[in-house]
Amino acid sequence: MRNLKVMTAYRGTNYHGFQIQSNALTVQAVLEKHVSKVLNEPVVITGCSRTDTGVHANNYCFNVKTESNISNIGFVRGVNGELPDDISILSCEDVPLDFHARFDCKGKEYIYKMHCSESKDPFSTDLAFHYRRPFRLDKVREAAKYIVGTHDFSSFCADCSNVSTPIRTIYSFDIENSGDSVIMLVKGNGFLYNMIRIIVGTLIDISEGRFAPDDMPAILEAKNRLAAGRTAMAHGLYLNRVFYSEEELSEG
Repeated sequence: MRNLKVMTAYRGTNYHGFQIQSNALTVQAVLEKHVSKVLNEPVVITGCSRTDTGVHANNYCFNVKTESNISNIGFVRGVNGELPDDISILSCEDVPLDFHARFDCKGKEYIYKMHCSESKDPFSTDLAFHYRRPFRLDKVREAAKYIVGTHDFSSFCADCSNVSTPIRTIYSFDIENSGDSVIMLVKGNGFLYNMIRIIVGTLIDISEGRFAPDDMPAILEAKNRLAAGRTAMAHGLYLNRVFYSEEELSEG
């Protein structure tokens, strides 16, 4: 028996998230179908995270156990030869049998992409959130500083009923701007359901003056979803990196 650690990337537009569902097309379902064909045995893959409908991934990790002796490069080439154009296998390596893509994950980095212009970008229709109003980077950067650190993020969670604790640590929150493009990079040890989309939506509300930047501590302290702002659109969000060691996370 082997345990393969596989990195993949996908465009989430056509999928109802990663995790398999009985009544909708998901990334996991497509991967399991084609990985099973290449390995010549039925397999169940274990993903590092759920992603919502329309969310993308630049680097997503899953592991799969197999009796196959296929080479790592043979796996990459074989599965890529079967997959649709919106999913790609990036790498494959053998790992210990007890490696678990989800439970061994030490942290993740997400990015949120915005196209800030009156005119739409036909090349990023489903890959970045088109925002038509002026985006106040000064206000947003000031507010984002309050997110960094260890906090109870209940105000930024769509449903916290199934988590043991809403406390998470955000290591960095950077906002990059080039022309009409705004990219937010968020690195943390874990994220609640819709957490980043609600944070981004709240930052958009701050840009529009619905909140002031220094309202962010009070929003966190409220521990109430109704205290925060809107939920940003899913298609601007990407799982960007997954970290499996503390060193990797701190260096990231």
